[in-house]
Amino acid sequence: MQRILTCSAATAALLAGLVASGAALAQSDVQVSGRMTTSAAAPTAPGEAPGIRPEGGAVPVLTRDNGAPVGDNRNSKAAGDLGPVLLEDSYLIEKLARFDRERTPERVVHARGTGALGMFRATADISDLSRASLFQQGKESPVFVRFSSVIHGKDSPEWMRDPHGFATKFYTDQGNWDLVGNNLPVFFIRDAMQFPDMVHSLKPDPVTNRQDPNRFFDFFSATPESTNMLTHVYSNLGTPASYRTMDGNGVHAFKLVNAQGETVFAKFRWVSRQGVHNLAGSKAGAMPFDYLTHDLYSEIAKRNYPTWDLMVQVMRPADFAALDYNPFDDTKEWLGVPFKKIGEMTLNKVPDNFFEWTEQSAFAPSNMVPGIEPSPDRMLQGRLFSYADTQRYRIGANALALPVNKPRVTVVNNSQDGQLNASGRSSNVNYFPSALAPKTTPADAIASSYKIDATVAARPIAKSNNFAQAGVLYRSMSAADKADLIQNLSGDLGKVESLRTRTIMVSYFRQADAEYGARLAKAVNVPLAEVDKAVAEYRAAHPEQYAN
Repeated sequence: MQRILTCSAATAALLAGLVASGAALAQSDVQVSGRMTTSAAAPTAPGEAPGIRPEGGAVPVLTRDNGAPVGDNRNSKAAGDLGPVLLEDSYLIEKLARFDRERTPERVVHARGTGALGMFRATADISDLSRASLFQQGKESPVFVRFSSVIHGKDSPEWMRDPHGFATKFYTDQGNWDLVGNNLPVFFIRDAMQFPDMVHSLKPDPVTNRQDPNRFFDFFSATPESTNMLTHVYSNLGTPASYRTMDGNGVHAFKLVNAQGETVFAKFRWVSRQGVHNLAGSKAGAMPFDYLTHDLYSEIAKRNYPTWDLMVQVMRPADFAALDYNPFDDTKEWLGVPFKKIGEMTLNKVPDNFFEWTEQSAFAPSNMVPGIEPSPDRMLQGRLFSYADTQRYRIGANALALPVNKPRVTVVNNSQDGQLNASGRSSNVNYFPSALAPKTTPADAIASSYKIDATVAARPIAKSNNFAQAGVLYRSMSAADKADLIQNLSGDLGKVESLRTRTIMVSYFRQADAEYGARLAKAVNVPLAEVDKAVAEYRAAHPEQYAN
């Protein structure tokens, strides 16, 4: 079960520190790398901005992109005092043209992000589960982690309610593995076919450019599997106190394959050693604009390095029959399946350049290594394509050649050319197979084989059980957390103009837990009798789906 802790003494202390650091932010920058000092009294050369000097050594010469020195970086070439600027001022044109192209397209989701570097160390022998070398006990692998908000834009405040991304890139000796997840263990939908529609509903209205609860609850009222995720995101988990005090989840099930070709299915979770601390919605709105980033970077600068334990849950196909849900449904947790610690991760470095690392980082669930494979999870299957494809659109075909994305092993393939290709390849053999430049394909890198006995069709999964786990989560909350959940959820649902939509939404939460639905009905001014009527209608239409 996801841990929900709010308003503890530790959280209060953390909150006080964040507010204080936010106030200090207005007066001084966070010192991270110390590569530059400021001195208003320093002498300046003609045309040089006063007060900024590098630490030691000669002042570097400003150059154009071609390396030629710049003689004047303040004045354009013009025809006299009253004449126009000349087209021959190629440096001006270069400077403006480069400025016009500084921004890459914003991520469709997870736009606002914060990155940090660190190290992962495997702490347990799980060779019986996976042949992935990064899990060999005692082995260390460098990592890059990107925390993010999901729905809101790149320049949105970090205190806004949202799921929060927790994506980890492992640089292993078998290539890069991307564990691309969130702080919440489940998702809104279970099939990638609905992903564009879901995101459209949550993004700003294309007419008014404002996020509108009328739109996204209209979508969710026809998507009952969202009940569990909505309960998570409208709890205080939707407003974490710090990235450091946030768990991470791979969300999907993955297949693990050992050296003997034996397979199991697994889910991964990062458990914060700092504990899980969240903010009530009323307190979150009072936080500084970028409090999550400031907290993470400030603590790393103070060498208070955050650490997470990597946990794994394991199921075998023989376990599936006893479940009241589909194990590959990402709207569900594997409740009751034990966790085993297999590693630990510490983040200890702020990247030298935000754009080159955090903004250009390209995560994709399809980046796997031998011993880790996809499961039949329908949402994961769509993400295998969509995430890699959006990075090719956003950054380019050679995105994985950038330092943040480049594997620490030698890349050998016949992909070639494309924008910004700097591979330096000189061989005339750009095909396979070849006796002139042979390359091998090792047998231990072959994906596992499996049998499928099924009829191809576009249809929903069986055992959808849309409401039970949301009820389990609600009943696990403290009285204060329940009250915050009702306040947070009713704050948006109460803005929905359609009584029918409000009624249907409340009926879903009523099926999760009777008290949950009754409290919410009162908060959003929906007659409980109408809610119970909607519950009866749903159960009559879907007798196999509702929770007891």
